[in-house]
Amino acid sequence: MIGGLDLTKAATGHISARVPGTDTILIRARGPDEMGVRYTKPEDVITVDFNGKKLSGRDGLEPPQEVFIHTWMYKKRPELASVVHAHPATVVLFTICNKPLMPLYGAYDPSSLKLLMEGIPTYPRSITVSNDKLGEEFSGAMAAPARACMMRGHGITTVGGSVMEATLTAIKLNELAEMNYRAQLLGSPQPIPDDEIAHITRGKNKSTHQAPLWRYYCSLAGEK
Repeated sequence: MIGGLDLTKAATGHISARVPGTDTILIRARGPDEMGVRYTKPEDVITVDFNGKKLSGRDGLEPPQEVFIHTWMYKKRPELASVVHAHPATVVLFTICNKPLMPLYGAYDPSSLKLLMEGIPTYPRSITVSNDKLGEEFSGAMAAPARACMMRGHGITTVGGSVMEATLTAIKLNELAEMNYRAQLLGSPQPIPDDEIAHITRGKNKSTHQAPLWRYYCSLAGEK
């Protein structure tokens, strides 16, 4: 789904899910035998512990170099059940140019407007989060209750109480960036008024809307 929507390039990016009641996670592996995010199969998923060590999975696959993004988010935020790390080009452009995402629309997509207004932090470093020290540093930048974090010159990380939630948040963040980018090309975009933002974002997220949206993207990806 992430690959098919071009939210990441080639074989980069990875998705994980906490194994309930344990200090282990399932994660898309990397290695010479993988097929990339878009073509991930069940056998491309391995089990690792919270130290990033592989516990099980087929030969030829290892944890991604940035497994520490995942392990530290789970260690710091026990409420999380899934983490997505991807590289959507449009979001990366905004981090490179230090341009903020603006609330340009309302009823067009209330859920992504709410995501923006909740606050989306930016991790200011462009390096690979490839060890425990950097993983802990990153988890500090994406402290609760953030659902998404932009990573300067790098990509995004999103989290949620399920794979569905973390994935839909990644899609919503990319859509926010795409709309902002196109508006900038046309001219001088103006944020919608504060009172309309308050009206649209008032109340809790309507989780009942997520299931139909998830089914749509599953169908788009060719899954049942």
